[in-house]
Amino acid sequence: MRSKLKIAILFGGKSAEHEISLLSAKNIVEAMDKDKYDILLIGISKAGQWILQEGPQTKWPKSIPAKRAGKKVVIVPGKKGAELVELSGGRRLGSVDVVFPVLHGPFGEDGTIQGLLKLANVPFVGAGVVGSALGMDKDVTKRLLRDAGIRSAKFLVSSRFSSSPIDFAEVVRQLGLPFFVKPANLGSSVGISKVTDREQFGRAIREAFRYDHKILAEECIRGREIECSVLGNDKPIASVPGEIIPQHEFYSYEAKYLDEHGALLKIPAELPEAVAREVRETAIKTFQALCCEGMARVDFFLRDNKEVIVNEINTIPGFTKISMYPKMWEASGISYKDLIDRLIKLALERDRKEKKLRTSFV
Repeated sequence: MRSKLKIAILFGGKSAEHEISLLSAKNIVEAMDKDKYDILLIGISKAGQWILQEGPQTKWPKSIPAKRAGKKVVIVPGKKGAELVELSGGRRLGSVDVVFPVLHGPFGEDGTIQGLLKLANVPFVGAGVVGSALGMDKDVTKRLLRDAGIRSAKFLVSSRFSSSPIDFAEVVRQLGLPFFVKPANLGSSVGISKVTDREQFGRAIREAFRYDHKILAEECIRGREIECSVLGNDKPIASVPGEIIPQHEFYSYEAKYLDEHGALLKIPAELPEAVAREVRETAIKTFQALCCEGMARVDFFLRDNKEVIVNEINTIPGFTKISMYPKMWEASGISYKDLIDRLIKLALERDRKEKKLRTSFV
């Protein structure tokens, strides 16, 4: 029996968040306990090819090109779990104990990769198919939160294929000015625009539709931006809340990743105890209402320093050195390395529980 667990890290992917995924994966790999884990690095190109990253990762690529030299691989069901197989010739490269998807956005955070991993019979870190899909689609997320009695921003939905396209005057009537336009299925503030007039509205619609066939117009809530990390399966726990103080007009992609002075981070956030408690409780309630497991970061607006409003949930939050998810856990007493250990244990725990279910009636 192997003394180490073999962990496959999936990163890159067919998403506008491809490059951020590589930064997250790099930090996770650097923090992992090499005495506990053998690490397999699998980069997914923007064309969807799985490429085994061999050799020391002293210099990480900025993206995974489709024509990159290396073994093209896939994870398939094996006799005792999942195996890694080379596509050219079908050579088996060994078993995989746990997959850690570090894939932000579509084709990684939306249930697609989670379904593939379930078919491959391999434990994986993070939410399952349902929780991933629900958390990714902002329209469905908001409707489920509404049904659960959890406050979120007012919104309107439009589809590229709708016979009645979204109307500026109607949006203003229902949401007021300014408001935001965003793709329904994307993260890292990609494709999001703040709209203050009709001309900006047209540009914002075109920008959002570049990334998704379904888009949202959402009310602009003036308030503090608070975040909270959640960890667990059946009995999740919440971290201390943190606060994002954008130095740009809003917490855009540039503010998050390109401008080192794009935002100030306060961890823990300076909140009255009652408000901090409500943020933690609402984070857990949101996590459970959306059928999440493993991990998630729940983002809030705090209006008038008292009204807690859920903005969105991220089921594969950023893991860069400045990312809020691990930093809030560090402030709560769980180090980056211990956090990774816990996430892997939660993946194995869920897998053991699911394997107890019957898969045959006869």
